[in-house]
Amino acid sequence: MNTKTPILLAALAASTLFSGCVDTGPNTQRGAVGGAALGAVLGAIIGNNSGHGNGAQGAAIGAVAGAIAGGTLGNANDHEQGTIYRSEREATTNVVVSEPPPPPPPPTVREEVVYERPYEEAVWIRGYWSYAGGGRYVWVEGHWVRPPERARTYVAPHWRRDRGSYVYVEGYWRG
Repeated sequence: MNTKTPILLAALAASTLFSGCVDTGPNTQRGAVGGAALGAVLGAIIGNNSGHGNGAQGAAIGAVAGAIAGGTLGNANDHEQGTIYRSEREATTNVVVSEPPPPPPPPTVREEVVYERPYEEAVWIRGYWSYAGGGRYVWVEGHWVRPPERARTYVAPHWRRDRGSYVYVEGYWRG
């Protein structure tokens, strides 16, 4: 096998990984990039000092391993804390209805019982109908959540008109 093949494969894997981190939360992105950088440095040192003197291959392997580990930890953090979006554009989904008639309206909101706040900083997110595609909605129960750090406002899911189409925007936190 050509000595450049592993480096090429590692670079391809890293670019695939990083492109998958683009639309997730900021911790996923930072974790993947930071992990790749740290992994590349450590991999180069280990690869160079292992007696083979191949720092480039060690850096490539370390970058891929670091990106995977950092991205995974960052993504777990995003899921735990929620993601703060700075704009509605960032929270926009891929659900687009481009036929002239608007999507069907959701059913009427269900009556809910707001139970006792579990901790002081908890914020109640009202139940809502989430669009499931094909004209169907799924009810999401109201629940208490801990707002992500620096989050001030929760924006409920809604439809937005955009250049003759309707785009479904998931609920999101705004800083």
